[in-house]
Amino acid sequence: MQKFSWNADGTPNFGTPVKEQEVLAIPSGQTRANAKAKLPQNPIFEGWYADPEGVILDKKYWVFPTFSAKYKAQVFLDAFSSKDLVNWKKHPRIVDTSAIKWANMAMWAPSIVQKDQQYFLFFSANDIQSAERNKVKDDTMGGIGIAVANRPEGPYRDYLGKPLINHFYNKAQPIDQFVFQDKDQQYYILYGGWGHCNVGKLNADFTALTPFPNGDLVKEITPQGYVEGPTMFIRNGKYYLMWSEGGWTNGTYKVAYAVADGVMGPFEKIGTILKADENIATGAGHHSVINVPNTDEWYMVYHRRPIPNFDRDHRVVCIDRLYFNADGTIKEVKMTFEGVKRKLK
Repeated sequence: MQKFSWNADGTPNFGTPVKEQEVLAIPSGQTRANAKAKLPQNPIFEGWYADPEGVILDKKYWVFPTFSAKYKAQVFLDAFSSKDLVNWKKHPRIVDTSAIKWANMAMWAPSIVQKDQQYFLFFSANDIQSAERNKVKDDTMGGIGIAVANRPEGPYRDYLGKPLINHFYNKAQPIDQFVFQDKDQQYYILYGGWGHCNVGKLNADFTALTPFPNGDLVKEITPQGYVEGPTMFIRNGKYYLMWSEGGWTNGTYKVAYAVADGVMGPFEKIGTILKADENIATGAGHHSVINVPNTDEWYMVYHRRPIPNFDRDHRVVCIDRLYFNADGTIKEVKMTFEGVKRKLK
């Protein structure tokens, strides 16, 4: 099994490169050592994808990922469905920039909600920059948008005709959105890059944010170490906020979490639960969580970088089990090649 050390810049050093013909002979996600073993389930489908949103819709498992490529090539989103977490059907180009006229690249991190017999797909586009970070570029045409369809697989159309969020509130880049429904049925949007996490209240028809009592459209809830990729769920009355840390382009990427009594926090970091494994993969992060209804069975859907890895955009989607300790803290997630198998009842 090939091992690695860390370079000073946070990138992994694999030593002597593997020859190209050796790499081509091994399926994506496998190492030479396990290539002859039982066919693994991770990654769960072929192709370079990242930032997966895993959900259950219409009695099927669904994954909505980012197409992992150069920004200008990221002009569409695919989806994948499965009845058993093992056999996946690809639904290509459920939405693209021909349907979202204001988007022209960098369609990222879809988050889906089923409401009133419609499916609302939240996404970010255009990788907009603020003048504070890029003095020659101060964008507002881009950010977080919404597409809508009558089926999970689309086709989706633009819902608003413009971005929902295109400003840099609290210095957060408007990307990496996650839509969360609280116990009182109120929908919230959590989002943010550049080390800042915001939460906003969505109005009833998802056409705008509902201001908080002081007039603010969003509140910052950034926990220590936060970089991007927030997600949230409730278990035993506690609110779990999870996020990614490190750099998405290298092996420092990892997942951490915090727990609070409500969606607004305060959230104090508890620990890291997913990180690089020199025997499996690096760059593990930007995940989502699936809970099988009426059970305490949980799964983490995430992306990682196979070893060896020679391309910034070579990321694949995997699923592994998520377990809790008796006190409600989360056990470290073990990356595997075997993956998981669970049929819906």
